[in-house]
Formats: sequence, C-alpha cells, structure tokens
Amino acid sequence: MYAFIEGQVCEKAGSTLVLLAGGVGYQLNCSLATLNAAPVTGETMRCYTWLSVREDAMELFGFASREEKQLFLLLIGVNGVGPKMALALLSTLSPADLRMAIVMEDEKTIARAPGVGKKIAQRIAMELKDKFGQSDFSGGNASGGGQAPVAPVAADNFAQAISALTSLGYTPGEAREALSKIENKNAPADELLRLALRNMAGM
Repeated sequence: MYAFIEGQVCEKAGSTLVLLAGGVGYQLNCSLATLNAAPVTGETMRCYTWLSVREDAMELFGFASREEKQLFLLLIGVNGVGPKMALALLSTLSPADLRMAIVMEDEKTIARAPGVGKKIAQRIAMELKDKFGQSDFSGGNASGGGQAPVAPVAADNFAQAISALTSLGYTPGEAREALSKIENKNAPADELLRLALRNMAGM
C-alpha cells in the first residue's frame, strides 16, 4: 500500500519514528539502524515502508534503505520470525553482517539478537542461505543494481573465502572489500582466498 513515506522528522523515541507528510503524522516501527540514520527533528527523511494488517491492529514499519526492507521481508517469511524479531535482528547486526552470518550458517552470531534462540537461528540460516548471491558480499546494491544472482555454489565459495580471511585475523569488512576487487568471483574458494590476500598485500 505504501512504497515509502517522505516527510519531516517529528519524533524519535524508543523503537518508533514519526514522519509528518501531507499533514499526517505517520508512526513507524523501526530498527535501531534506521533510527540512527534518521536526521534531527525538523529535517526531511524518506522511509521505505511495510504495512502489517492484523485483526487487532495495523502497524507501519519503516526502513532507511530498500536493502534493509528487503532483508526484513525475507526474515518475516521464516516460520517463527515475526516483525518484532526481524527488527531485533536488524538492530543487532548490519544487513551485510546478517547476510554473511546466514550464508555461513553462523547460528551464534544470528542468536545474538534479543529473543532469537538457537532453533530459530538455525531455521533462519537454513531457509535463507540460498537467497543470497555474491553481490550481497561485494557491495552490490540489493535494491537492484543490475547484478544477477550467482549459483549457490559460487556463493558458498565466496562465503568460504570470507570465513578463511576472518580466521586469519581480517575483519569481515576487510574481507568483503578485498574480495570485491576480484574480477572472477565464480572462482573456487582457494583461488578467491589467494587473490584476496594478494589484494590485501597491495600486489
């Protein structure tokens, strides 16, 4: 019903944001990441939105980026994950770190979010692992930057290379940056690792 709402920031409190648009104040349930991205009161912001309609309530959820909204929609598609839990996940982990944890089936990282137990974390990883391709780890635009998803095998190789680099002491961000510079991202995991280490060495 609402693709996005663009308006003046009126309030930021708890987990909600109020935007004034067309004379109407829209109360949006948001992640901490979106609240932190919101400008100061009085300035204009665009929030991508999703409307929840239940028998007892209608609620609007707002997101600072299309990427966060798309990940939210994937999360609530998992059995046992509701909107509040999805926001808790997005408040605890950045979209990039959450995607990486899912592809690597890193249940401990996923379970860091409040209210997310081991079984739910396992279910999230199992059901969403194959939803992501290499562009999700190479700075690709999740809102549609023209990059086609790659096969699950290629995504697995990419995730293995990230895991190997982090085990060597590099941060996930450094690993993704080095891998993003590799032209052939469909290479085997060991080749991706070798080329990433070469990039990090400045060769």
